[in-house]
Amino acid sequence: MDQTWILSVRRGARHHFSFPSIFIYGHTASGKTYVTQTLLKTLELPHVFVNCVECFTLRLLLEQILNRLNYLSSSEEGCSTEITCDTFNDFVRLFKQVTNAKNLKDQTVYIVLDKAEYLRDMEANILPGFLRLQELTDRNVTVIFLSEIIWEKFRPNTGCFEPFVLYFPDYSIGNLQKILSHDHPPEYSADFYAAYINILLGVFYTVCRDLKELRHLAVLNFPKYCEPVVKGEASERDTRKLWRNIEPHLKKAMQTVYLREISSSQWEKLQQDDQDPGQLEGLSAYTHVELPYYSKFILIAAYLASYNPSRTDKRFFLKHHGKIKKTNFLKKHEKTSNHLLGPKPFPLDRLLAILYSIVDSRVAPTANIFSQITSLVTLQLLTLVGHDDQLDGPKYKCTVSLDFIRAIARTVNFDIIKYLYDFL
Repeated sequence: MDQTWILSVRRGARHHFSFPSIFIYGHTASGKTYVTQTLLKTLELPHVFVNCVECFTLRLLLEQILNRLNYLSSSEEGCSTEITCDTFNDFVRLFKQVTNAKNLKDQTVYIVLDKAEYLRDMEANILPGFLRLQELTDRNVTVIFLSEIIWEKFRPNTGCFEPFVLYFPDYSIGNLQKILSHDHPPEYSADFYAAYINILLGVFYTVCRDLKELRHLAVLNFPKYCEPVVKGEASERDTRKLWRNIEPHLKKAMQTVYLREISSSQWEKLQQDDQDPGQLEGLSAYTHVELPYYSKFILIAAYLASYNPSRTDKRFFLKHHGKIKKTNFLKKHEKTSNHLLGPKPFPLDRLLAILYSIVDSRVAPTANIFSQITSLVTLQLLTLVGHDDQLDGPKYKCTVSLDFIRAIARTVNFDIIKYLYDFL
């Protein structure tokens, strides 16, 4: 992470003007919100933190900022009055009045807008207004935008004041190992829990780098990992036996818990009863989703693209590919099941190529097909993992389980198993 802004905050005096606007972006759970809040609280800087998801209208957003600033400027707790504000022009006028208080006048005031991507859905003057708030109000104020989207997706076509941009990279596997290892239960040694985290990351790191999700998975599956130790069947150093015990349960977790299709209590019940995930009543809300005809084939094609290596497409989907010998070449690189490793991202071109191969009738690449792909992303059956401004185009991942895709395939009389590499 670029340390320029942090160093400038520490070195500069409180009455010095700071940069008018700062844009911080990075993927989910990369530390953006935590670092910003910790820095402002540790240095005791006057700030207002607003979540743009909670303040989903312009009035809610502006009033939330003004009322929290009014609370900071009040000399006695509880003496402030509620402020109402309908337009951004009123906001600028009221902001000048609120920040005219003595305890806010001689230092920089920070306004932090979390989930700032939702500002794009509001009035067109909101984003340019916040970027130039220091100029419009003639006050020492800095607006900090926190987002998961790059700045290029925010910039208006008419142009605007450019903020100072900071990027928070994803945690590396070593960083995640250190962070998650701090959560070890006191009754077990740190080395034992670190070995468990190493196994967990070995399975899930390629498909999930969200710290919150990985922490959730670690808590849910740890009792099953240490079960042989509790029963006296293995010691803490018997990693091979512990791995054999946890491997099938991590495979179940890949199909269910990662998608949060069941609650933690349901997952614990499934672990205790040693049930198959598909046998749990009310497991998936997706099983009740009615999909259009071509959407079913798009989802099937996405599943095949996610779990089949790209080098096998010729074997499965090219009708006149010639004689291909089934050698050990393919298998020696696939010692671990692709379903255990999780879905892999694939480009849009590969999805469409598989779709055209498995549909009996000729399908034209019309806007209707692309809109159905977008609908599957909205339903969270597909996940967009790439940006459309990249040179290689957008990439997707299929997020449904094998049981669900088999149920979809049965409705269109498609035998998906014979097209899956893991089942050769």
